[in-house]
Amino acid sequence: MSKKPVIVFEGIEGSGKSYHLSAVSRYLKKKNIDHIKIREPGGSLNAEKIRKLILDKKSNFKKETDLLLYLAARSENIDLLKRFFRKKIILIDRFVDSTIAYQHYGLGVDIKLIRVINDHLLKYFKVNFTFLNIVNNKNMLKRLRLRKSLNRYDKFNKNFYSKVQNGFLRLAKKDIKRYKIIDSNKDKDKNRFIIIEKIKKLIWIS
Repeated sequence: MSKKPVIVFEGIEGSGKSYHLSAVSRYLKKKNIDHIKIREPGGSLNAEKIRKLILDKKSNFKKETDLLLYLAARSENIDLLKRFFRKKIILIDRFVDSTIAYQHYGLGVDIKLIRVINDHLLKYFKVNFTFLNIVNNKNMLKRLRLRKSLNRYDKFNKNFYSKVQNGFLRLAKKDIKRYKIIDSNKDKDKNRFIIIEKIKKLIWIS
């Protein structure tokens, strides 16, 4: 694997993915290891504008429109991602798997449509490793209640999140060597240690 891998943190709401990405970023900074971090939707200026539209609680899009907005945000980020591909470690909060898990497994959008557009956008850009954070409904809802504000994707029913999480797990089973499943129902400090140890191996730190 490249010393400058693309590492993605996936999971449903309240699964701890953003927390762990930030912990990895802090670790890399402490070690003076050059990297970038980006979130989806969002990242670049235009992608952040699209993010606000997608997550606005007043928005009510058709599922295909939702998909195209997410992919439009990705399109706005792709030049940035390709610029640093294999030059810096890239940490991404949500990526292609989220699109498939939410839009296909969650909302029922045709997976062929998702793959055609993703393939066009990404071309040679490749994810090296994914940390998939899973969480049960009880803990997810508990964590969402602690948030200061909720967006549109924080307010679906439990059945929707179950379908999405099962979608993530199906994707992981197809390519298990590229995934590390993190049980976010367990102690977050222990999980952080597990993730950092894997990061060391991914970027060849002894």
